[in-house]
This record gives sequence, structure tokens and C-alpha cells, in this order.
Amino acid sequence: MCGIAGFVGRGDRADLVRMTAAIAHRGPDADGHWIEETTAVHLGHRRLSIVDLAGGAQPMWTADGQLGVIFNGEIYNHADLRAELKAAGHVFQTDHSDTEVLLHAYRQWGDDFVNRLNGMWAFAIYDRTAGRLLLSRDRFGKKPLYWFHEAGTFAFGSELTALLAHPACPRSVSTTARKKFFAYALIPAPLCILERVWKLPAGHNLTFDLREQTPRVTPYWDYVLEPAPAPRDEAALADELLALIDAAVRRRLMADVPLGVFLSGGIDSSLVTALAARHVPAGQLRTFSIGFTEASFDELSWANRVAGLIGTNHQTEILDLDRALAVLPEIFARLDEPQGDGSLLPTWLLSRFTRRHVTVALGGDGGDELFAGYDPFLALRKAEAYARLVPRPVHLAVRLLAAALPVSPANLSLDFKIKRTLRGLSHPPARWNPVWLGALEPAEIADYLGSPADPEDLYSEAIALWDALPGRDIVERTLQFYTKIYLADGILAKVDRASMMNSLEARAPLLDIEVANFARRLPTDLKLRGTTTKYFLKQAAARVLPAEIVHRRKKGFGSPLGPWFRTGRLATSSPHPFVQRRQAAHRAGQIDDRLFLWCQLGFEEWERRRLA
Repeated sequence: MCGIAGFVGRGDRADLVRMTAAIAHRGPDADGHWIEETTAVHLGHRRLSIVDLAGGAQPMWTADGQLGVIFNGEIYNHADLRAELKAAGHVFQTDHSDTEVLLHAYRQWGDDFVNRLNGMWAFAIYDRTAGRLLLSRDRFGKKPLYWFHEAGTFAFGSELTALLAHPACPRSVSTTARKKFFAYALIPAPLCILERVWKLPAGHNLTFDLREQTPRVTPYWDYVLEPAPAPRDEAALADELLALIDAAVRRRLMADVPLGVFLSGGIDSSLVTALAARHVPAGQLRTFSIGFTEASFDELSWANRVAGLIGTNHQTEILDLDRALAVLPEIFARLDEPQGDGSLLPTWLLSRFTRRHVTVALGGDGGDELFAGYDPFLALRKAEAYARLVPRPVHLAVRLLAAALPVSPANLSLDFKIKRTLRGLSHPPARWNPVWLGALEPAEIADYLGSPADPEDLYSEAIALWDALPGRDIVERTLQFYTKIYLADGILAKVDRASMMNSLEARAPLLDIEVANFARRLPTDLKLRGTTTKYFLKQAAARVLPAEIVHRRKKGFGSPLGPWFRTGRLATSSPHPFVQRRQAAHRAGQIDDRLFLWCQLGFEEWERRRLA
């Protein structure tokens, strides 16, 4: 796991060194810089040593010096690919570096070699013979990659901070991205918070021809649901799913450094833990959890129960408001782009705590998105019926009555769910999902930012996904939203930044390509059956976990931002009247505006620190 940065065009070694220094937390073990004066190609790398500690230095080159690579990520099937490439006549210089496999695979199969990879990655390959760069980002977007092409300079990097270290990087805030940030509580790719700076979307390649000086972005993979007919033998299919996840976990135990598991006590992380324990000597698997003093957010009792059941070496920490206030400045100081997910804070603390003991941690990310695990999935059928039967004037009256319900500071309280559901139902179905998850509605964004916020433009990504599946089931359309927008640009971005700020590599077995392809073809009824979310994942997990863990009520990995903002100790300092009104109403207990206040706090801190 590492950080990469580079550019073609204006600039010098000092610029390159500044770019890699800005992401030193992603790779504290070593750095490398390479410059070709004749073509103005600059490649930089920061290394977090995980695999082949002695032989994995970067930039890495083929023996003939014609292909070079800088790479952030892990290729879990690199040993199999290496054997195949050796059989085809390729000679390797390293012992077992997955980085070198990328070079030979590119030479053997061209750009399409990325479809053979099982892993997570963001890399840049420089082909000196062809005079081109190939950039690629993994299928789900676990590893980030930003780029810009401005004033004769093409630059790229693992984080926006790396690009901002280059003098040619644009520095104007994107009005469109800012609006979408408050609409989604994330910034959907390819947009970035800065104008004319882009994220390479998940599952895409970018080629830059040095002669034409033109970047070209193309997809190589897409997550498209293709449900197969319902199986006759569900038990055999559940066994198959468990075997796929077990193999994915085993692959992700590949490391030359200490390794552990994030354990929340929910079904996803518990399943990963139980399967990892199969491949680690008894009692040697290390697990890590974080808890809260606020009971409705705390899951430590469940995590402790799972750890005891499986027999792991388990360690825990507690996050309270005092500790949150102490670490927030450090988080904001390193955050490259605003993050709307309030669980960034506990994820960061969990990562820091875990990094004291191990260098790699497996987690349960992806289970909710692939197998329909979130609460909104339970509301979809009822929402369809409500939208069909309830006239708009009646809905507006119901929403007004619901707004008068007492506000509870608890995690996922009943009043919160009712108000959020009714809020989404004020919009057409194509906009339900982003409105349910977002910080502000279009009219509120227009009021706050003082410019029109057309819902069709604001939610264009969600609408496009919805329209791409005409006539398909509402659950399938919602799964596409969660997987392609919420997972890629929300959950995975949060986990990457929180872990890599602490030089910790996070791995997601449930997003293994073989598991994902299984989930793509799984009938919708086996994901959401009646009122049971993640039905089939639970069937598989029941083979290795007790029923009390498999069927426990989902809590979600949130943080008690609502109560903390109520105290006034956690607060935004914006003088904007809109912000001050909302903050005052939240403190008075009149509304639950934790998400907007967190987004606002994150944006103003990012703007103050990054654009100073």
C-alpha cells in the first residue's frame, strides 16, 4: 500500500518531491522519484512496505528500462499471474513482488490485463516505447486517483493534497461539486471539490499520449446486476457463497507484515473474522473494535462476544466527545477532500489504534451494498405504495405533522427514520436514495448557497443510474445506487483516508471480484426476502456463526454527532445566517441536523486549510 504522484509537463524535481511529501502518510517506509528530462515525465512514490519488503522499491522498471510503474494497492492473485507469465517466457527480477507482475502483465496482454487482476489498485505505467501513460483504478474504487490537465501539464496523484502541491493545479472550488456534496453528503466521481480537477472513476483507465498531450478516460468494468433464475437448491448455493468469501479472506491474509481484523460485532465483520480464524494458528488472530459512551451507538458487547466465541486476541478503545475534539484538528489537517460521513471520526481512531499493533486490517465493507443490508431497502415497497396512493397535499400535511415529533439523539431513532423517509417521498422515486442520504434538499441548498439548485442537475448521477435500468425492480435500482455511488465515493473513500492517514492498509474481502460477480447474479429475492435484509449472506454466515450474531438487529457504524453538536462544544464557526439558524435549532432540540452540521464543519475546515 502506497501513495503515488506524477506529472508530465511544467515543473521540476522540487515539485515532484513536494507532491510525494504531501502524501507521506500513505507510505512512510520509503520514497522514490524518477524524471525523464526529454519528455518531462515525472514519477514519484511513497511506500508502505507490505509484500516483498526487500524487493518492492518504486518506481519499478523492467530489465530493459522500457516499462516503469508506480503502484498503490495489492494484487491478491499475483502469484498465479507470475506463474502464468513465467510460463510465457517472462523473467522476473524480484522474488514475489506484486508490483513487478503489473509490468509483465501489461507487456503480455496490453491495457486489458487489468481484467485479470484480483485486488485493489491505483497505478500509472509509463510505456517509454509507445510514449504513453496508462493510469488505472480498481473496479470498486478502493484506491483513489485524482488528475488534472491544465496549461500544458498533466498531473495525477493518490490524493488531492498531492496535486495541490503542484503549481499548475487549479484552486477554485467547484460550485457544482459543492452543491452535490450537500445533496449527497459525498462528491460523486468524476467530480472533485476543485474545478477542473477530476477523480478517475472506479473501474476506469486513463491513457495519456505524450505526443498528442490528450487524456482519454475509458471504462474497463462495470457493476451491472444480472439476476439469474431462482436456484432449486439454496443450501448448495449458500455453500458456494461461503466458499467464495472464505477464498477471498484467505487471499487477503497475504502479507509480510502483521495483520488483523476490524471487528464491529455485525454480521459482515464477524463473518470475515470467523473465516480468517480458519487460516491463522489458534489464538493468534488479532481483532480491533471501537466503542462509544453513548449506548445507542456502542457495539462493543457484540464485538467482545464474537471475539470470545472465535478465540481472537481482541483489543478495544472508547471514543467520547473529549477525545473527538482532541483528534479532529489532526484529521482535518490531512483530509484532502471534504467527507460527509460522520463515521470518518471513529474509523480514523480505530485505524490509529489498530496501526499500533498491525500494518494490515481486514474489514467487512461491501456486504450491505452487494446484498441489500441497509434499512432503506425495507422501506422501498411501502414507499412505492405510499407514493402511489397518497396525494401530494396529504403527504405535505403528513410531513408537517411528522416534523413536530420530538427529536431523539439516539442512533437511527424512530423519529429520524420517519422524517427521513417522508423527506425522500417528497421527490420522484429516482431521487429517493440520494435525498434519504443527503444533508440538504434542493430548496435548502439554493437558500444556503444563494443560487439555483435544479434537482435534475443536482442528482444527475443517481437519476442516470435509475434510468439505466428501465422496468427493473426498485430494489435492483437501489442496489445500483448504493454500490456505484454510495460505496465508491462514500464508504470506500472514508475508509481509505481514515486508514491511510495512519499508514494502515485496509482490505475488503467482501468486494473480491469473485464474490461481487456472485452477488451480481444472485436473484433479488435472495438478497431482500420479506423483512430480512442480506437474506442469503445470512444463510451463508449461519454455517460459521451462531444465530444471535447472524440475525441481530443492524446498528450501523455511526458516531454520536447529534448529541455532540447539541452540547455546542462541537460546532461550525460559519457566520452564514443559514448555518447559524440550523445550528441553533439543532442545539435547541428542534431538529436533528447532525449530517448538515458535520458536512458544513468538514467543508469549512477543508477550505480554510487546503486553500489558504
